[in-house]
Amino acid sequence: MAHKWLALLTAALAIASAIPFSLAAEFSAPFANDKRWEQARKDLAQGKAAEARAAFEELLRQYPNDADLHLFHGMALLRLRDPQTAILSIKRAIGINGEHVDARTLLGYVELEIRGDIPAAIKEYRKVIELRPNLADAHSNLAVALKKQGDLDGATASLNKALELKPDNVGALTTRGSVFAELGKWSEARRDFEQALKLSPSDEGALYGLSQALREAKEYGAAQSALSELISRSGNFVYWLEWGRVVMIRYWWALLLVAIGWAAKGKLRGKFMKARTEANG
Repeated sequence: MAHKWLALLTAALAIASAIPFSLAAEFSAPFANDKRWEQARKDLAQGKAAEARAAFEELLRQYPNDADLHLFHGMALLRLRDPQTAILSIKRAIGINGEHVDARTLLGYVELEIRGDIPAAIKEYRKVIELRPNLADAHSNLAVALKKQGDLDGATASLNKALELKPDNVGALTTRGSVFAELGKWSEARRDFEQALKLSPSDEGALYGLSQALREAKEYGAAQSALSELISRSGNFVYWLEWGRVVMIRYWWALLLVAIGWAAKGKLRGKFMKARTEANG
């Protein structure tokens, strides 16, 4: 469960950092220049969730009908591990402004990763695409939900659209690579993982995916190197297990080749001795 919270909080902060820019051209709320608003967002970004929540609640008492305040209040509640109340705040934001893309995006993420309600997440992501059809991340988000639903063809189509809109979308490349891997299309998966790593060499998902593609291609040395790099960055036990597996396969394969070589050598020697015996009468 901890890894889900980490992913969720990362997503929440990413949205939090993006909102001031996405709304910059149209943001004219009466508290736009209020120091409490500015400080609360800084506190949220710095992990001071309790202080941020208190500040947002104070502002909400004064401005109860502002969608952005409810959204940021929801983010603070997520940081405090209160998803149920957070969902209520996010839904209030959407109730005030049904076209609030950031609120719907965050709600979709919470539905998917916390509540496990895939259809609800897909509904929110499709609404975001309806509102912002040229937003690459919206198509990527939908693809993740479709992948979890088992609709790999639908996920691929969404990722293709995301990459058409934003070719350097590392997340979309890595996700599409994982979809190709599930479909057994390892050469296509490898291409996407390698492209993602060119754009972002530190992307762990792409590096792990590449290690799997290399293993499938029987390039065990390269796969082992990729996993060793992952281990140096993270203590994730999965990487250690996979590294051990690749090492075993690699050296088993090497021993098998040696055995085959000795067997072939023995067979040739036998044929030579037989031919020599027959030649000598």
